[in-house]
Amino acid sequence: MADPEGTLTELHSTVAPRLRGAGLRYTRSRRRVIEVLAGTDRPLTIPDILARAGTLAQSSVYRNLNELIDAGVVHRIVAGDEFSHFELAEELTHHHHHLVCTRCGRVEDFVPTDELESSLHSVLRDVSASSGFALEHHRLDLIGTCAECTRLTG
Repeated sequence: MADPEGTLTELHSTVAPRLRGAGLRYTRSRRRVIEVLAGTDRPLTIPDILARAGTLAQSSVYRNLNELIDAGVVHRIVAGDEFSHFELAEELTHHHHHLVCTRCGRVEDFVPTDELESSLHSVLRDVSASSGFALEHHRLDLIGTCAECTRLTG
């Protein structure tokens, strides 16, 4: 990020009206959760968020994440471990997919090449059309074992 402060300002100015539209105020704790999620390159668990958020109470983080999900600002990813992972909604960041480790539960983002994304979208559009499904967008989670877990069990 070349201009993190400018990017955060832009993000806050996009999130605020979404929350108002959902009947929510953009409180200091919601701003902090958004900033924590914006400051990472992968989806985070609640313990990850708490470790980065400073003085926010666990109950506040839970409550705010649920409200941010309902408002369409945050997306929940359910992985193979006991924790959900959270990230900013794709409309606020960029289109990407996930690598989900079935051993440790780690979730990482990956961005496919334009060529792969175009091919994937074409196939998904064909599958949708053949079943009468109206495709809006797609998410792809690759399920397997991360490099660290593979090294440990190698």
